[in-house]
Amino acid sequence: MNIPLSHSRALQRLRNFAAACALAALLSGCQSTGTEGLVTSTAPPEISGPAAGAIAGDMVSRLAEQIGPGKATVALKTDTSPFGQAMEAALKGWGYAVVTDQKTDSSTTVIQLAYVILTVDGQVLARLSTKRVELGRAYTVTANGATPASALSLMRRG
Repeated sequence: MNIPLSHSRALQRLRNFAAACALAALLSGCQSTGTEGLVTSTAPPEISGPAAGAIAGDMVSRLAEQIGPGKATVALKTDTSPFGQAMEAALKGWGYAVVTDQKTDSSTTVIQLAYVILTVDGQVLARLSTKRVELGRAYTVTANGATPASALSLMRRG
């Protein structure tokens, strides 16, 4: 089927709009646990290691811009998915101490971090959440990794 160029562009804009709406819904999600008010960390196991590594690396670099690189201990409840492992590795690569289930002493600054990874309409939507900041972005996944498909969405809490 031959689609005129103007229709192709309109279809692409519609897809981008749908991805932005899905990202907004992801950022405003109500799925929370415990007293921290953060979502439970989840990621689908079908995201490949290279894609998980690229997404985690990009998101952690953006998180470091907001909270400062390697200045705190991050409490992360990981899952066994490739993304959970990539997230922990990316945090350590940026100099953060990462605790999963361990307790820390009261003098240690601990940042609670949760993530959600969803596959929507051929793209991967990623969200990182702390008490003070929430980051979200859509990615296009390829065989060799992933590339950002949207601008970074940033929400700060007071």
